[in-house]
Amino acid sequence: MQIEYRDGLLFTEIEVVYNGKRKSIANIVVDTGASKTLISQDSVDDIGIKVKREDEIVTSYGIGGKEHAFVKKIDKVLVGDYFAEEIALEFTVIQYEDINGLLGLDLLMDAGFNINLKDLKMDLHG
Repeated sequence: MQIEYRDGLLFTEIEVVYNGKRKSIANIVVDTGASKTLISQDSVDDIGIKVKREDEIVTSYGIGGKEHAFVKKIDKVLVGDYFAEEIALEFTVIQYEDINGLLGLDLLMDAGFNINLKDLKMDLHG
């Protein structure tokens, strides 16, 4: 799958399925420095992914400081030809208007993606 190099970052698109509703989300940063995938809550409000009292709240620490997110089990996440079903992902408020999330090592490694920086492609290993 093609990835885009913009503003010093690598971008891709993912798709999430929650309670049977599908949503494609653009402007996802491919972030090999992030241990977990993190998606903007604003980008999935319209398919019903919202924080609820029973959701687990997690705290992450990184270069940007401390962030809080809620964990929600979704039906499926798709990245190119890769998909994972019944997976728990983290959702939060992202402060940047042109970034809708981070594709972290949890999904990148599970899929076994090879990132080709010369051709700006990300493909499944194999």
